[in-house]
Amino acid sequence: MGAWARYTRRRDTTPADRINSKHRRQRVMASIGFIGVGIMGRPMAGHLQAAGHELHLIRHRSPLPQELLDGGACECGSLKELAERADTIIVMVPDTPDVERVLFGEDGVASGLSAGKTVIDMSTISPIATRDFAKRINELGCEYVDAPVSGGEAGAKNAALTIMVGATEEGFRRAQPLFEIMGKTITHIGGNGDGQTCKAANQIVVALTIEAVAEALVFASRAGADVGKVREALLGGLAQSKILEMHGERMIKRTFDPGFRVELHQKDLNIALQGARSLGVSLPGTAGAQELFNACTRDADHSAIVQVLEKLANHEIG
Repeated sequence: MGAWARYTRRRDTTPADRINSKHRRQRVMASIGFIGVGIMGRPMAGHLQAAGHELHLIRHRSPLPQELLDGGACECGSLKELAERADTIIVMVPDTPDVERVLFGEDGVASGLSAGKTVIDMSTISPIATRDFAKRINELGCEYVDAPVSGGEAGAKNAALTIMVGATEEGFRRAQPLFEIMGKTITHIGGNGDGQTCKAANQIVVALTIEAVAEALVFASRAGADVGKVREALLGGLAQSKILEMHGERMIKRTFDPGFRVELHQKDLNIALQGARSLGVSLPGTAGAQELFNACTRDADHSAIVQVLEKLANHEIG
């Protein structure tokens, strides 16, 4: 099996089934500090609370979700206080500098940690920075787990996320029961940073597939075909994908409210391109997709890449 346990679990059950199963298998509930209850973090934290876990939250840019507070979540006055109260700290924020501030800023998480606790970063950030963060947290006697996710807002709401984990075997063992509440496919990739490397690869595939779907629909529409029926046909063949299903529909219906914002996908592709440069690897398709994203409205859903291609074609689908 190698130095790291390779673990993938797929589930076809509902969120409620997984929560009930979790109750049966683990009677001791965790005290969890959850940082970042936005589009993704809010439902993820909600699933943990519904499973009976104690939540500690901190306000960031907007008020905390009322349903979590009504469910018994405790609002903390600082990140340090949150880390002192919780045994497991989960971070779900946008970018590498945000994670660094949360963990190591003044009165940050690190200042409130004591030996034996677990820090789980479910953000999408740099693998290189992740390894440094892990080392610093390990020096405090704590486990560090990088566990970025894929599945978007729908996956978070349905507890159907794909979770890519970089951790020691002990770190994965501690985090796995919580992941099973929030996700459907959980894979222990390897050591710290490997989860983030896997997520960068995921974002390359997603970006290039969104671009491919957009190009196909623009081509079909410009040729005079019914793009709705084209999409329907493609979903029955080798070209079928979740992106064609979900984002193809967005492109046709012109629903570009995020979802997953362009600026966040740009950030993810920058991570991939920076890593590629350091490895001496060429990623021409990724670089091309990034250029198209550069021409998009930054706060639109990443499916809005079709609008850039429409401008180049002087034709709007539909």
